[in-house]
Amino acid sequence: MDNMLAVILGGGAGTRLFPLTTDRAKPAVPLAGKYRLVDVPISNCINSGLDRIFVLTQYNSASLNNHIARSYVFDRFRDGFVTILAAEQTSVSEMWYQGTADAVRQSMPHIRSYPHERVIILSGDQLYSMDYRMMLAHHERLGADITIAVTPVVAADAPGFGILKTDDEHRITDFYEKPKRAELAGKESPVAAELEATGRIYLASMGIYIFQQDVLEEVLNAHPDQNDFGKHIIPGAIGERNVVSYPFAGYWNDIGTVRSFFDTNIMLTQPYPDFNLYDQKMPLYTNARMLPPAKVTNSRIEHAIIGEGSIIVESEITDTVIGIRTFIDEGTRLHRTVLLGSDYYAWEDPEARSPFMGPARPGIGKGTRIECAIIDRNASIGANCVIANKEGVNEGEGPGFYIRDGIVVVVKNAEIPDGTII
Repeated sequence: MDNMLAVILGGGAGTRLFPLTTDRAKPAVPLAGKYRLVDVPISNCINSGLDRIFVLTQYNSASLNNHIARSYVFDRFRDGFVTILAAEQTSVSEMWYQGTADAVRQSMPHIRSYPHERVIILSGDQLYSMDYRMMLAHHERLGADITIAVTPVVAADAPGFGILKTDDEHRITDFYEKPKRAELAGKESPVAAELEATGRIYLASMGIYIFQQDVLEEVLNAHPDQNDFGKHIIPGAIGERNVVSYPFAGYWNDIGTVRSFFDTNIMLTQPYPDFNLYDQKMPLYTNARMLPPAKVTNSRIEHAIIGEGSIIVESEITDTVIGIRTFIDEGTRLHRTVLLGSDYYAWEDPEARSPFMGPARPGIGKGTRIECAIIDRNASIGANCVIANKEGVNEGEGPGFYIRDGIVVVVKNAEIPDGTII
């Protein structure tokens, strides 16, 4: 791994995750009560012995910069780093990143300044656990120019992905961008017998690529008008280069929408979730905040994740994620709710606390009921509120909240008055 660099793509404006991306980059969106989405690829890199990591971003990168600076400080006796590369105007280009490939193309002067033979390109908004050393060994064994990680999917899911067709030696022969279900005939690939038995015969691109360094520069320079890996660079390289697939059968989820973000967090609260947060061999790293443990008083809690520094008083909580420093007052009922936590304690004197902007008393007030909702950072929900979207609205908005994919999202720093019904 000493001859490989990692490049994590921070994504664009993150409109499909709005309003969670109103004032933060997509990789900075909180996950599972204490992490950020970007912690997933960074942790996979560190667990794989890869510690030279660039994160490319251009939208709302302040909180992401702050998180990375606090979380990933390597010692001065090795060359490891996690560095933000934000879009910048240069003598070569005055444009912002126009796509995934263009982001890497514009960042090549920085990437090129570090010796390397290969680059692994990763997404900043996926949940999975992968040892990249195994993918690299596969890449080297097949003498590949480009290796693409793929996950087997069934016909019903195939239209949501770029589908790759391979031969028996893993060489990619064709690429189909989000094919319609009626057009899937002939697009299946050789897979293991157990996968074939369950209908997982279509190989979806995971957006994870290993490039030989010279090949990456050549394909980017040869087509300066092609700005996306999945739509342009990869399809063009098939047939001209040795492009192979790396089959990955573990859990993988692209957290690109409000619904997928919500469902993923709720999944993690279950007794046997599809993704294991407690894997000691592949831990998730994040900012070591040194917060006190959570405190629970006379409450019923079933299937929940509770972040450090939280206090829960005489409440009923089921299938819920509770982020760090959350205060939940008595008589509250939460079901299938994702609380992103707070930057400060609700009981702190506003004049004495750190200079965070937000309500004086973040958290959930007495007697409030919340169901199927996301409560963003520092939001203050008053007493005796009901947030449940009982009308079944799919898209909507109001003071301090939006409804996306049927999920109520109370925005960061919002103040919802006592007695509000959403």
